[in-house]
Amino acid sequence: MKIPATVITGFLGAGKTTLIRHLLQNAGGRRIALVINEFGDLGVDREVINGCAIEGCAEDDVVELANGCICCTVADDFLPTMEMLLDRPEPPDHIVIETSGLALPKPLVKAFTWPEIRARVTVDGVIAVVDAPAVAAGTFAHDPNAVAEQREADDNLDHHSPLEEVFEDQLLAADMVLLNKADLVDADAMAGVRKVVESELPRAVKIVEARHGTLDASVLLGLQAGAEDDLDARPSHHEDHDEHDHDDFESFEVVIGGSADPDALKSRIEAAARDHGILRVKGFVHVEGKPRRHVIQGVGARIDGYYDRPWADGEAKESRLVVIGLHGLDRAAVTRALAG
Repeated sequence: MKIPATVITGFLGAGKTTLIRHLLQNAGGRRIALVINEFGDLGVDREVINGCAIEGCAEDDVVELANGCICCTVADDFLPTMEMLLDRPEPPDHIVIETSGLALPKPLVKAFTWPEIRARVTVDGVIAVVDAPAVAAGTFAHDPNAVAEQREADDNLDHHSPLEEVFEDQLLAADMVLLNKADLVDADAMAGVRKVVESELPRAVKIVEARHGTLDASVLLGLQAGAEDDLDARPSHHEDHDEHDHDDFESFEVVIGGSADPDALKSRIEAAARDHGILRVKGFVHVEGKPRRHVIQGVGARIDGYYDRPWADGEAKESRLVVIGLHGLDRAAVTRALAG
């Protein structure tokens, strides 16, 4: 019997890691292995998962493929990782793969047709997580409602934004679309988000809403899509090649010495996001007098923070952030702005 695998995709900051944390905490006894792919070097998502001390989730159940895009490094990184998981004495009951926010899902789904894993694993489903407030605010298109109306009249509308292309490819591959952060938009805005999403979907796909990535595991797992046998139904803007141009985006790390005031730092991040067009900020902050690490998660100028786990003995208590944006970010200016 094949082991099911679920691919969780979604643009930067959509809430994929939060969704996975909830899934692992409510796995219902399933042995779940998690493969995380990040754009950037710090490994924030893996650290956030491991920092939650989820019962039944051992550290070696979480495998990180860092500083690269899983859709562009399938042969070098992903296939050996899958073989390692499958060859364990006790293979997982289910494999969950969190792609980077800049990954295209279709090349990854194609990898499941490779002989090395085809006989042993099937893609149970591709879940696209959508940041509902970001779409409502027009992050992926200048005027999302206008673009949706134009697309209804013109199937050949040019794609003018690298953000929009990645977002659309993630939707085009999906078996389910999760409209996350539903608590942050009103009914009219959510209706507009649904219209944008539905205008991109090439086939009937279930659309569900969630708050804080909270969704029952029985909804996410067990879709039985067999996506690797259904590739023709998943069009892509990058059909002629499996790679896409990451030169549109860049990431770098900012280290803030000593302790930091999280409220003041959040204000600086908000200002820097507005001034420099930052897409995503995430990382960990040392707060003087606090025994726990403070996690920062930012999407544009919307910044959240919380304390997760205690600092470990011997662990450097630093404030370190990964910044992601379109190519051409003024790294020196952003670093000065965040460091204060």
